[in-house]
Amino acid sequence: MKVYLKTFGCDKNTCDSEFIRGDLLSRGLKLIDDPFKADVMIVNTCGFIKDAKVQSIEAILELGSIKTDKQRLIVSGCLSQRYAKELFKEMPEVDAFLGVNDYDKLFDFINSDKRELINSKAPRCYEEYGRRAPVKGEWTAPLKISDGCKNVCSYCAIPYIRGGYRSRDFDTIVKEAEELAKQGIKELLIVGQDVTAYEDLPKLLRRLCKIDGIHWIRIMYCYEDEISDELIQTIKAEDKIVKYIDIPLQHYSDKVLKLMHRKSTQASINKTISKLRKEIPDIRIRTTFIVGFPGEYKEDFKLLYDFVDDTKFDRLGVFTYSKEEGTRAAKMPSQVKEDAKLRRQDKIMELQRAISLRHNEELVGKTLEVLVEELDSPGVYIGRTEYDAPDIDNAVIFSSKKKLKPGSFVKVKITDAFDYDLNGELV
Repeated sequence: MKVYLKTFGCDKNTCDSEFIRGDLLSRGLKLIDDPFKADVMIVNTCGFIKDAKVQSIEAILELGSIKTDKQRLIVSGCLSQRYAKELFKEMPEVDAFLGVNDYDKLFDFINSDKRELINSKAPRCYEEYGRRAPVKGEWTAPLKISDGCKNVCSYCAIPYIRGGYRSRDFDTIVKEAEELAKQGIKELLIVGQDVTAYEDLPKLLRRLCKIDGIHWIRIMYCYEDEISDELIQTIKAEDKIVKYIDIPLQHYSDKVLKLMHRKSTQASINKTISKLRKEIPDIRIRTTFIVGFPGEYKEDFKLLYDFVDDTKFDRLGVFTYSKEEGTRAAKMPSQVKEDAKLRRQDKIMELQRAISLRHNEELVGKTLEVLVEELDSPGVYIGRTEYDAPDIDNAVIFSSKKKLKPGSFVKVKITDAFDYDLNGELV
């Protein structure tokens, strides 16, 4: 039996899809890239914010339009978990819907001839699901250390979708990382809804650093208020842990942070950033902000804008607030108009563009280690440094007379800088 699997959303969803792959491959099924030739088509969806939901729905409708009577279409993931009953009613072309806690039932859904729906509630403890199978030829892989979230931010639907926080067993995580290394993975992205909620995170990172074959370890999705001194010292001491940390701050105004039900404050944010830069001078800090949150007035936005201007983050993204049903923020007064959200987003991103250019210009003339990602054109490659996460951060475009293998690490001298990318040549 041939299966086509399409994945949307975050790195956590990627992990789920790779466990789906592992389970199906272990049962003798074949994964293919052509939906027209598949016996079963699966869409593993994202249901976090409006844009992600639209993207997933469009993919479902597209596959539904090409589906034949002999094919089976299954929808899984966050969108299916969140809107199972509505989707079941509105999308008759889909044969089965299952949620994020039901991947172990997927094989039964494939072999059934019934139209079915299941979206079980999250278990109290983390439940493992088979053996993971990344796509062959990959060199970067997310490593999920937990699921669910305990923070209950007022704008976020994740706790309603994924459930409460559940951490994975320490030894199970290490074993999975070792297997990934044996399969050729060289960069691990440590992911979870909140990785800093993992009780033994510094200990886990030190253990992962001992795995042969792993070259870079990157820490994503850290909550500022839970970044401990021990974590900072672990990043500082371990060579395999890249000097990069992702801290989605979401805002800087104490009033807005309180409305968001975030534990961070202006004072704690300033303290953490100062400590990180003092202890690890070459660290790059990535953050994201939400603009247009209910109750964000002009003075709140100005606080945020001035903070970005003063702090000069190395990497930064801005989202406009997405009103998600079921969340407390959706019912809050003082909702911000869409055009105002977009203006605020553009204003901060324009500021960040200039900041990013200045940071990049400081690298001209320096030699950096670069992970080769792909051949762009004859003699020209695209890669990224340890300061850049895949898909969301900067790239290095460099020339090489040598033929290079994607997934290899090389030294590149930076010769030119742009807003978000660098040019260079192989040393």
